[in-house]
Amino acid sequence: MLSNPSVRSDCLDEFGMTPLMHAAYKGKADMCRLLLQHGADVNCNEHDYGYTALMFAGLSGNAEITEMILNAGAETTSVNSVGRTAAQMAAFVGQHKCVTVINNFFSREKLEYYTRPQGEETEPKLPPKLAEPLHKIIMTTNLSPVKCVKQENINEVQAMKMHYISCVLQKCQAFLRERDDNLDMLLKSLIRGRDSDGFPQYQEKFIRDCIQKFPYCEATLLQQLVQSIAPVEMGNSPTAFSVLTQALTGQMVLMDTEYCATCGDRDADTKCTFSEENEDITKAASSMLALCLGLSKCALQETPSDDQKENPEASEDPTGQD
Repeated sequence: MLSNPSVRSDCLDEFGMTPLMHAAYKGKADMCRLLLQHGADVNCNEHDYGYTALMFAGLSGNAEITEMILNAGAETTSVNSVGRTAAQMAAFVGQHKCVTVINNFFSREKLEYYTRPQGEETEPKLPPKLAEPLHKIIMTTNLSPVKCVKQENINEVQAMKMHYISCVLQKCQAFLRERDDNLDMLLKSLIRGRDSDGFPQYQEKFIRDCIQKFPYCEATLLQQLVQSIAPVEMGNSPTAFSVLTQALTGQMVLMDTEYCATCGDRDADTKCTFSEENEDITKAASSMLALCLGLSKCALQETPSDDQKENPEASEDPTGQD
């Protein structure tokens, strides 16, 4: 109906209210967005008492609509018949969140002025690529220095993934620093299972330590990982590997997904597993990846030395480092 040229998006009722004013006052964000897309006037002042759409948005207490109307070009200094601005009207009825949005609003157009050379300038005062992040900082309403410094909209999944990869690479670097050859011993220690049930205890401990070292303690993802892993005794399910994998790749509901016990690949053509009797390899199909199979055999067939039998913990970390 709004696409019909004969329909005015700013038609008035008996009180001088436009459809946008009604939608803003009733908190209908989708309707406000639709009306604005069809050219509704945010600064229409035909209301009997001089109320604007921004004033109605402030009275409704809907901060989203308030910001939407501000971004559409609403004037913040317009006053009604009693000389009150939109911010003053919102404050009068206790809608302080809307007051904060109005008082801290700074239009993107004003900032973009500085992204273009003016007069005899050869370069703009503000690089265009910095306009968006700077505008977010200007619009922030939390003045805590911690909040200002901390990145907003952080991708916790990517942050955790990069941290984990960094821990793995640092482990490899430390190992090579002590043994200037290759990473075979490190790989074997990660795969080797304990005598009682074949559970890769060193790998589990390593992954748990990586998660524990994540520097952003307030991250929601870290707290969820800790709550899922901490109560689980070493050797029971879920493992730290499975919890971390699901956190980074997403929950797989009602899916019977298996992982290669050696390399961790999902839905591998074959899986090498540790049986209850601790046999060398209990399951293998014809197309098993040669690297995985070779590593598993080496790790499983190695027998511990006499010192390691007396002190099992001594063989856990080949680097001698946590």
